[in-house]
This record gives sequence, C-alpha cells and structure tokens, in this order.
Amino acid sequence: MTTAPDAVGSLVWARRRDSFARFWRAYRVRRAGLCGLLALAAIALVALTAPLTVGGDIQSVTRAPGGALEPPSARFPLGTDQFGRPLLGLLVWGARVSLAVGLLAAALSVAIGALAGILAGHYGGVLATVLMRITDWFLVMPALVLAIVLATVMAHSVWTVVLAIGVTSWPTTARLVRAQTIAVESRPYVERARALGGGHRHVMSRHVLPNVLPLVLAQTTLGISNAILTEATLAFLGLGDPTVVSWGGMLQDAREAGAVSSGHWWYLAPPGIAIALVALSFTLCGRAVEAVLDPRLGVR
Repeated sequence: MTTAPDAVGSLVWARRRDSFARFWRAYRVRRAGLCGLLALAAIALVALTAPLTVGGDIQSVTRAPGGALEPPSARFPLGTDQFGRPLLGLLVWGARVSLAVGLLAAALSVAIGALAGILAGHYGGVLATVLMRITDWFLVMPALVLAIVLATVMAHSVWTVVLAIGVTSWPTTARLVRAQTIAVESRPYVERARALGGGHRHVMSRHVLPNVLPLVLAQTTLGISNAILTEATLAFLGLGDPTVVSWGGMLQDAREAGAVSSGHWWYLAPPGIAIALVALSFTLCGRAVEAVLDPRLGVR
C-alpha cells in the first residue's frame, strides 16, 4: 500500500515532469533557441570526447607532430601553431576549458546574485540597504576591469579566472531577483503561509525560491556567454592559466607568435570563430528560455 509521503512524492514528480514537458513544447517551437541548443550539444559532445579523439598529448610541445605554423593541409586541416601542434586538436581540447570556465563562473555569479537578491527582497530594512549599496558599487565599476585586477593579484589558474568572473558579474542578477522576490512575497498565499506560522526559511525555500528559479535559469543561460567572452579576454591578456589550453589562450599564443602581422590567419580564425559561435548559441538559448518563461515576449 502506498503511504502518504510516497503519494505526495509521486505527485510532486508528476507535476515536475508535466512542467518540463510544457516547457519543452514551448521551447522547441522557437527555431533560434533550438538551433542554439543543437549547436551547444554538438560542441559539448566534442569537448567531452576530446581525451578519446585527440588525446592529452596534444598539449605537449616536445612531441608536436608538425612544423611551426604550417598552413591548413590534408594532414593538419587547421594548420599548426608555432610549436608544430595541430590547431584542430588544440581547438577541440580548448573547448573543455572554455566551456567549464563559462559554466562554473556563470553558476557562481548567479548563485551570489540570487542569494543577495532573495535576502534583500525578503528581509528588507538595513540588510537590503547594505546589500543594494554593495550591488550598486559593483554595477558602476567596470566588471572586466575588476576581473583583470583580481586575476592579476591572484595566482594564474583556472579557478582564479572562475572566481574573478563570478564575483564581478552578479549585480544584475541580484537586482532582478530582489524585484521578483518582493513581487512574490506580496501574493496572498505567502501571507497565508506566514499567518499559519511559516518562518523565514520556510517562506524563502518553499515559496520565494521556486518562483525565482525560472528567472535564475534564464540569467544563468545568458551569463554563460558573457563568462566565456570574459575568460577569453583574460586569457588573451595573459591572465589565464598558462598550463592549460583554452580558446583565449590560443589567441594569446597567436598574438605572441606574430600571426596578425605575418598573415597566419589559420592561427587566429578558428578560436575566434569558436568563441563567437558558443557565445551566440548560449545567447540564443537564453533568449528562448526568457521567451518561454515570460509569454509576453512572444514567439521568437
């Protein structure tokens, strides 16, 4: 016999499956968002299978199979870098770092922004004033400049880049989540929950958080493209981890090798196109998610 907790759990999961099915039906009619999702799925598959397809030795400069700066050929479809390493393999391997940094940095940024926004919107008063003034300070300061400062004073590593991007790009999320929290807490069912004895934790976790999660999801999707672009910028400026291959690091290596002045376009074009493609794909997905969660935006 099914117990009451089991029945409640089954009902909750059934509602979640139904919500996801409705979301997917609304999402798949948006062709731009679907194209972005398919492109991201293909890039993610290539990145995940990189150890099998290109191997870890692709990063070694002592076992490079080609000559320096060879143009594209049948053996090396995208040419080689200044060390003789095939650029196609480096591009595939670099996708792992660029995507990982973008995802982790966006997740950190949205987590900080969501926490600050929910706390400010729920408690109000002095806490909200302090949090919003800190948010305003970060908003008026150029995020890229702050990220460069953090990446400069800290050790050059992937985690430093993630931290630098995450702690400088959360204010917009905080503002949006705070406004949504205030709107949610003004609804009758939240007032009823408080009247029945629901405390701060209950209201924030059971009523506020589920209602702001769609907004957080949309912000995360849109923030990943900005995080990837910022990571590429930091790596291009020489502030990334020099021991790993990323698309921004490839652009930095191309600049140091004089690819711009010497006309070695095959060294510059692939990582630049890859960065633009991934950023565009995440942006298309984010806009589609926004349109699904907010029907007022219409079908795109």
